[in-house]
Amino acid sequence: MMNGENGSSRTEVATLGGGCFWCLEAVYEELRGVVKVESGYSGGHVPNPTYRQVCSETTGHAEVVHVTFDPDVLTFRDILDVFFTIHDPTTLNRQGADVGESYRSVIFYHDEKQKLIAEEIITELDAKRIWRNPIVTGVTPFDEFYVAENYHQEYFRNNAYQPYCQVIIAPKVAKFRKEHLERLKA
Repeated sequence: MMNGENGSSRTEVATLGGGCFWCLEAVYEELRGVVKVESGYSGGHVPNPTYRQVCSETTGHAEVVHVTFDPDVLTFRDILDVFFTIHDPTTLNRQGADVGESYRSVIFYHDEKQKLIAEEIITELDAKRIWRNPIVTGVTPFDEFYVAENYHQEYFRNNAYQPYCQVIIAPKVAKFRKEHLERLKA
């Protein structure tokens, strides 16, 4: 735990993979209660992987966001509520045109409480049959997080007019803003 930006005495961390990390980062940066978002890699077997290595599908890593949040403002359940609205948790190793293990849907839990919450939410969502197919999101113990190269950080904010940002990320951010207006930072 560490000092939070909003006067809170503590923060917590969620590590999530849901396709391209640029998409997740763009949304979580706007969420009230989020102190910091870093794009990076988790879940693999190669120390300090590069983007090129992760994309080669030889390291076992997923593209993830490491979300530091103030639990007095935002709960882990809130983080996951947003997570399940901004990606398709029913496609194995794929998000849209992004295909491969590095784009898998995964929650890297940091403690037993996070694990239980993740499993509960997946069970609840599957029972509601929101999607035609069952959720395939992995619930995996957190091991290591490697920060991605600098040019990946705040990618959407810094490259909003790039075609990928316009076609893929901007609609996800717009959907998030519409569905979670009350949760946006001022």
